[in-house]
Amino acid sequence: MVHSTPSEKAVVLSVKNLESFYGPIMAIRGVSLDVRAGQIVTVLGANGAGKTTLLKTISGVMNPQKGQILYGGGDIAGQEPDRVVRAGIVHVPEGREVFPLLTVEENLRMGAFTRSDADGVRRDEEMVYSYFPILAERRRQAAGTLSGGQQQMLAIGRGLMGDPRVMLLDEPSLGLSPLLVKEIFSIVRRLNREQGVTMMLVEQNARVALEVADYGYVMELGRIVMADTAPRLLESKDIQEFYLGVQEETQRGQKRWKQRKTWR
Repeated sequence: MVHSTPSEKAVVLSVKNLESFYGPIMAIRGVSLDVRAGQIVTVLGANGAGKTTLLKTISGVMNPQKGQILYGGGDIAGQEPDRVVRAGIVHVPEGREVFPLLTVEENLRMGAFTRSDADGVRRDEEMVYSYFPILAERRRQAAGTLSGGQQQMLAIGRGLMGDPRVMLLDEPSLGLSPLLVKEIFSIVRRLNREQGVTMMLVEQNARVALEVADYGYVMELGRIVMADTAPRLLESKDIQEFYLGVQEETQRGQKRWKQRKTWR
């Protein structure tokens, strides 16, 4: 499944002046961004910023009212989701959404529904098991009986079975313990580096996202308000204050509590 990555990091996915509604509300307001081949690009923002709507619009789950989604030499805005998958863009949705009554193995095979290369499907299934050994151990187990972390692994694995050139990951850390978040993002980084999968990552956990990403965008109220390399965003005072401040304060509070216990 390894995809070649141009050394010049060519733009593989480009969003131009995108507008999209969530019901009566304009959730995306003139968003423009680029995703370069071989990179992890993260989109940060609070709840309601429009991040999930952006991914759904790119993957064809929602139709835009305006703008372009340029990929593979053409505009794919408004195309059906199965055509987007066949073109090489796979969406791993928020909340995992595995098929609970199907086994792990059956869920993975569902991810390959657009493919006809049986040998390639088998190779990619073994590749998924190599990154997520726990799934290999439980391949005959119903997906609904897996833990939350294992279901997230399965959701990512199912996405990989579509042989994506670009993977859209929506909140992969949602509801997971810090240890599992670390494990999931370590595997995401490995998949990007070893398999050459370009990734667009939507996350509320700004620190963990920026630590694995190459480039980042910040959304507020449906608009892009900041964009820079991930290391620069991590150093940004605005990012530290508005997106990392709660984490840092929690850590300081825990440290003070430990000190108080020592004094006693």
